[in-house]
Amino acid sequence: MNGTFVLLDIAGYVALLLWGTHMVTSGVLRGYGSAVRRWLGRYLGFRPTAFAFGLCLTALLQSSTATGLMATSFAADGALGLAPGLAVMLGANVGTSLIVQVMSFDISLIAPVLILLGFVVHRRSDDARLENVGRVAIGLGLMLLSLHLLVTSLAPMENAQVLRSVLQALASEPVLAMLVAAVLTWLCHSSVAIVLLIVSFASAGMVDAPGALALVLGANLGGTIPALLDAQRPTARRLPMGNLIVRATGCVLCLPILHPLADWLAPLGASPARIAVNFHTAFNLGLAALFILPVESLARLLVRLLPEPPQPNDPGVPLYLDEVALDSANVALANAAREAMRMADMVESMLKGLVEVFGKDDRARATAIGQMDPWLDRLGLAIRAYLADLGSEALNEEDGERSQEIHAFVINIEHIGDITANNLMEFAAKKAARGQDFSAEDIIDLAAMHAQVMESLRLGLTVFLRGDLRAAQNLVARKEVLWRLENEASERHIRALRERRDGGGGGDVYLRILRDLKRIHSHLAALAYLPLERAGMLQGRLVRDVVPPSHAS
Repeated sequence: MNGTFVLLDIAGYVALLLWGTHMVTSGVLRGYGSAVRRWLGRYLGFRPTAFAFGLCLTALLQSSTATGLMATSFAADGALGLAPGLAVMLGANVGTSLIVQVMSFDISLIAPVLILLGFVVHRRSDDARLENVGRVAIGLGLMLLSLHLLVTSLAPMENAQVLRSVLQALASEPVLAMLVAAVLTWLCHSSVAIVLLIVSFASAGMVDAPGALALVLGANLGGTIPALLDAQRPTARRLPMGNLIVRATGCVLCLPILHPLADWLAPLGASPARIAVNFHTAFNLGLAALFILPVESLARLLVRLLPEPPQPNDPGVPLYLDEVALDSANVALANAAREAMRMADMVESMLKGLVEVFGKDDRARATAIGQMDPWLDRLGLAIRAYLADLGSEALNEEDGERSQEIHAFVINIEHIGDITANNLMEFAAKKAARGQDFSAEDIIDLAAMHAQVMESLRLGLTVFLRGDLRAAQNLVARKEVLWRLENEASERHIRALRERRDGGGGGDVYLRILRDLKRIHSHLAALAYLPLERAGMLQGRLVRDVVPPSHAS
């Protein structure tokens, strides 16, 4: 019965180690995920920079899996090249080995201090970022505490013949030991936790040095599996597949020479635990040195192995809403924004053909425009459901604001699609059925309003993508231009009707078209309200300029 309780203790301490790792990862991503995402997308065009970033980020997150998820998402979406992405993963692998190096020393005395400080900061701070710093400190403290408890629990098991026999049997079959460790790492989603568990076994004398090395190889191999299995698209599988190829190559090279490797590493520390830790570091450093130069060739190989799939026939099917990315809020928001831009492209295509539809009675174009609205509706529904699945708990203040922006953008784009496909195309059908023609002046005024709407659409996209406050100000200010154009066109058209200059046709239809173009612009102008409000530049629905500090009285 005592053995059963000890096994339960070990399982609980491993779970505590995993939970501590999760707290560190989620704390960094919630507090600084948006800044990390911007840095990742902007500066990682070069392999050395990408390698260093992967190493540092993994040291912060305590998880190469989280780093791999971010890099995989950006590589799949084209924001990060595949070759720099592979360099990021090489750095992430080295980062995990450095974590293990630090954790392998007896620094358990600072665990209570970290937990206490983290708790105080988390509870006392009103700043969301400081709260997440406290969360990170608590997570690190829990990791150190769980490792100390693991070693303490394993010490009495040195004489446990069953567990010792199992581990010795695995040590005598290095391939089997590697596969078992790989499966455990895949189940736990943390190579750091499994390597530290292996070190604990080695410290307790339950496994010799070559056996520990075989288990460490398995932990490295298993760390590549979660990202590969979670990726849903061939382009998303390229980066984790490359990481798997790199580590599998290392395993094939090292398996036949485990005993000589243990002897070579012994001068750096003769204990099996120290040999295992140093081997983990040397293994990932060696792979980084071996593959950092030929990453371009490896990237080309991965593109051939996993080519771009054909685009779906249904444009309403989402392309970028990766469910796995929901674990990382900033990546998920980037995916949702990318999908929202597909909606904007569809709306732009719908609006471009309006003048031809009304001026030339282009029924084929009108039919094509009408067919796009169901695609927009399905994409909008998918994006809103994706944002709902992301929830609010995983979002920091900046990510929460971005989620609101994406949600508002999707709703307004959907309304524009509805107005265009339903109202305007219905008016086009009525005009054609009645055999009505617009006058040359009508078409000129319609084209002028249409040009203003298209320019406002471009400004709205600038506001959505970059948060450009000047573009937001211009967008709202253009409402007066649209009101003036509508009033002038309506007055001229009504005056022409009274004078019977256009033969009496198209009066009510034309006025409704003008009204709906103004409604479309109102939805575009709504995209500017959130960023202007956050900047303190919106009072009611009036935009005020911010006086530069140098001119302030």
